[in-house]
Amino acid sequence: MENEHERPTTFFRFEDLRIYHKALEYVDWVYLMANKTTNDPFMKSFFERFLISANGIPLNIAEGSSRNKSQFVYYLKMAKSSVRECVVVSSIAQSRGFISHEAYDDSKNRLMEMTKMIGALIGSLQRSIKPGEMDDDDGTD
Repeated sequence: MENEHERPTTFFRFEDLRIYHKALEYVDWVYLMANKTTNDPFMKSFFERFLISANGIPLNIAEGSSRNKSQFVYYLKMAKSSVRECVVVSSIAQSRGFISHEAYDDSKNRLMEMTKMIGALIGSLQRSIKPGEMDDDDGTD
């Protein structure tokens, strides 16, 4: 009988990352918020931009995972940039009344958690990179 705590091995290693799944949950959350909007063309285009930013998080994680460690760090930093875009877009959405204050708080909490998780993964990867391996990156955020 298979141990219930064992997860099946995935073909794509990014699928084993908790941050990847958190990012997918955030994308689902943004889609949920977008579906609550009216047919107003301005709001539709606003949420399209929000979705582009949100999708950038898991897309960069997945893309970077297939690279070497220093390149993965670069893509994780791009994912953090997408997180920051979502912070700004969430703020705009709340100030314009597109999402409630409670939804804004939910978004902000999810984004803070993801940026911490990405930062921890970056730190772990940077500690494991041999000197000279990161010649195109100074290791700062």
